Amino acid sequence: MSWTAVPVAFVAGLVSFLAPCVLPLVPGYLSAVSAVDADRLGEPGTARRVVASSVPFVLGFTVVFVLLGVGAALVGGRVLANQFLLERIAGFVLVVFGLAFMGLLPWPERLVGAELLQGARSRGSRVLLGGAFAVCAAPCIGPVLAATLVLAGSSDTVAQGALLLAAYSLGLAVPFVLAGAVFSRAMGAFRWLRDHYRAIQFGGGAIMVALGLLLFFERFYLLRVYLNRFLEAVGLGEAF
Repeated sequence: MSWTAVPVAFVAGLVSFLAPCVLPLVPGYLSAVSAVDADRLGEPGTARRVVASSVPFVLGFTVVFVLLGVGAALVGGRVLANQFLLERIAGFVLVVFGLAFMGLLPWPERLVGAELLQGARSRGSRVLLGGAFAVCAAPCIGPVLAATLVLAGSSDTVAQGALLLAAYSLGLAVPFVLAGAVFSRAMGAFRWLRDHYRAIQFGGGAIMVALGLLLFFERFYLLRVYLNRFLEAVGLGEAF
């Protein structure tokens, strides 16, 4: 799998933050991990506490997602030694998940196993709370997460698979931490994104379908070619 997939995985994490089971519940998550009442988020003096408390929460869901990436890479490497066949299957699955994310195929859009979150919160562990969040939100963010796992499964090495899910987790983590740092302004921007979620959802799904078709027809290298051309045009040279 080309290293070009790393920024794709990062963007997938950003898109997952906008999911119906994540964005509306951000104040609750931040309040739970920082022990700051939701109606006090954004008050002077709370930002540092919320950001510091968000770090172990982010670490918790990152561990879960990276382990999933390692598993996907191991399964992909062992089940199919034929890389071309693996990429065709990955491409087909990406197209299916892209259509699901666009709303053209049925997919659940709610948290499952919410009691797992309550159990982690009662234990007082922010890391466990982050891990529980990853498990409970997985079905809701499933199309995007699964698409990233498909890319990880078609990676050349386990390390690449882990890196893709680390990039995905980083994309999900950045808006969480940003929301904690500048809650009032960040939530205003996030509300705008929420209001335009349907357009973002359709666009994100279309990108997943396009990536799937590139994989299926063995044209994924075109993404790297055009990205390098863009980087050269802005004076950054080749990166991939």
